[in-house]
Amino acid sequence: MSSTDNRIIELDVRPHLSKKLDPFQLIMNTVKGLDPMDVFVLHAPFKPTPLLGILKMRGYSHSSERVNAEHWRTTFVHRKNKTWSKEGTFHTAKDLNQEETPTGCTGEPDSSEFIYSSDETPLSPTITLDNRGLEPPQPMMRTLAALKRCEPGQMLLIHNDRVPVFLMEELINLGCSYTVEDQADGTAKLRIVKG
Repeated sequence: MSSTDNRIIELDVRPHLSKKLDPFQLIMNTVKGLDPMDVFVLHAPFKPTPLLGILKMRGYSHSSERVNAEHWRTTFVHRKNKTWSKEGTFHTAKDLNQEETPTGCTGEPDSSEFIYSSDETPLSPTITLDNRGLEPPQPMMRTLAALKRCEPGQMLLIHNDRVPVFLMEELINLGCSYTVEDQADGTAKLRIVKG
């Protein structure tokens, strides 16, 4: 198979983010329209770390390159695409996998606590994140990065400026359960249990 069999689909979300719009739904709609042989190139102002995990679960490997201080180019290739030519060299999807824990990750939990049952036996540890004041897509990226580190059954508590509609859709896709509590000040708290 030659590289001419591959379509390269590019999406630049930097204009969305500059308008403080969350590009997650746009990205996922683009991914839904991809053929397994397509190569998806995402342009963003940062490395989209949580997205890497989401697309990995959907069969995509990635390669990220920092173009400049405000431009990252991440290339996604589906595992069914066994060969892909770039500048005369062929890569398998496995070759494109890179370390997914970047330095300076903003997804660190604010606090960790244990919830106790009536007999004082520790249940699953709980991670609490305060995402208020962060601009999209940081609350979602931060939440998904923390969730990725959770064990099945572990709970994650988040506090956001608003109800995170796009995050809730992704939680369903990931098999997580959640409850939403609207707060009097217009913010929202979510209790998420990893499935």
